[in-house]
Amino acid sequence: MRDLPEDYSDNSEQPFDRLVARGVTRRDFMKFCSAMAAVLALPHTFAGKIAEAIEAARRPSLVWLEFQDCCGNSEALLRASKPTIGRIVLDILSVDYHETIMAAAGKQAEKSLYDVVDKQKGKYIAVVEGSIPMKDNGVYCCVGGKSALDIARKVCGNAMATIAVGTCATAGGIPAAKPNPTGAVGVKTAVPGITLINLPGCPMNVENLTATVVHFLTFGALPATDGEGRPLFAYGERIHDHCERRAHFDAGQFVRQWGDEGHRQGWCLYEMGCKGPETYGNCPVVKYNMGTSWPVQAGHGCVGCYQANFWDNMTPFYRRLPKVPGFGVETTADKIGIGVAAVAAAGVAAHRIARAIKGKGEEETEE
Repeated sequence: MRDLPEDYSDNSEQPFDRLVARGVTRRDFMKFCSAMAAVLALPHTFAGKIAEAIEAARRPSLVWLEFQDCCGNSEALLRASKPTIGRIVLDILSVDYHETIMAAAGKQAEKSLYDVVDKQKGKYIAVVEGSIPMKDNGVYCCVGGKSALDIARKVCGNAMATIAVGTCATAGGIPAAKPNPTGAVGVKTAVPGITLINLPGCPMNVENLTATVVHFLTFGALPATDGEGRPLFAYGERIHDHCERRAHFDAGQFVRQWGDEGHRQGWCLYEMGCKGPETYGNCPVVKYNMGTSWPVQAGHGCVGCYQANFWDNMTPFYRRLPKVPGFGVETTADKIGIGVAAVAAAGVAAHRIARAIKGKGEEETEE
């Protein structure tokens, strides 16, 4: 982790004052802080520390770059509900450049970007959405007459920290799928050596982005990451480990055909190609759409979009994985389910025998 400079923003207005001005109550604010503590996998007692940090923090400047992408991560940001984009994100951060939502255009917009880069070197946060093409000197993606590669190197190279959002920005995503005609790569490859946090997903979960920024404000440092630069609080465990259908996996109850009885009853989607056992992320815990659902809950298997090169490595999406990590090379899901069911049955039988022996012993004692 890298510590942030003490004065990492020239903006002296405090975020909480802006929240109050927008009608956010203290209760709402504390609910937000508690939610962030939960996302960050911190004890609930840290909600107060998060609140204190946000109340005292100066609003760090943020510039949002958009390259080879579908704008899905920006759409996720704009539809955020916990918090809403208007009430929290834009109040905690000073978003000084974002092509999709900013009013300025053309040279005026470009000036907004480079004013931050030149005047706040080492004090702003850069967010990158979309992959960066490197073939033929990056001519396949240009903004304002400059290649995405040149822009990323200048902006990210001078940022306090860079957050790559979405699988395209973290590892090239769909643009980098074979045969990758533009030479698309993620930020780490295009701009090596920078302070970088990767938030993969197609799209990333906006609550993970908000939690990352809150971690900045609360602890003055980046969150702990794995070997791929992903924060452990969001990508430290497999989707399979927290899936609400996991009990059906353990019981050997699998959907065999879309719309069959098992599908209607919410059984495991492993046989239908679900990639949850090989994908790391907090989708089952945080969920999407105001926390109401996520793909597996809605009845569709995970396609592994949180993993690098998922378009090449996880396809065909509806073909089951050959094995499940952690259970041995030769162990199939069916055997796992049958084995677990047998152990469970034996356990129930043993429990009944023990109860019967105990009951008989009690009767003899009474006599």
